[in-house]
Amino acid sequence: MYSREEKNPPFTEFYLNYKVKTAQKTEGIQQLLIAEKKATERVVEARKRKAQRIKTAKKEADSEILAFKNEKENHYKQYEQEILGKKSNSGAQIQVETTKTIKELDVMLKQNRAKAMGAIQQSLFRIEVQLHENVKL
Repeated sequence: MYSREEKNPPFTEFYLNYKVKTAQKTEGIQQLLIAEKKATERVVEARKRKAQRIKTAKKEADSEILAFKNEKENHYKQYEQEILGKKSNSGAQIQVETTKTIKELDVMLKQNRAKAMGAIQQSLFRIEVQLHENVKL
């Protein structure tokens, strides 16, 4: 087997080799853990950036939608004013003409009231009696 005088008995060599290999494995494991941690941090940062881009895109889309909506509402209101403006002008014009005609009729009524009453009374009170043409005497 081995003698006591031997400085590195096989067990000691095995133990030292084991320690070296274990240290190397531990170092490798540590490197892997560090690499995994870095990868996890990168993934987290990428997710944060993605979420931020999505929020920014949503805000931009909302502002574009709002601008488009406002533009269409303004266009509709302008169109509505054009149409209603024409109608309201027509309505106002009709109202003015109606008022004017009523005033003219009032003036004519005041001027011709006596003549009209005389003509009506004359036709009412002037009665001519005559026999019907089918009556034989």
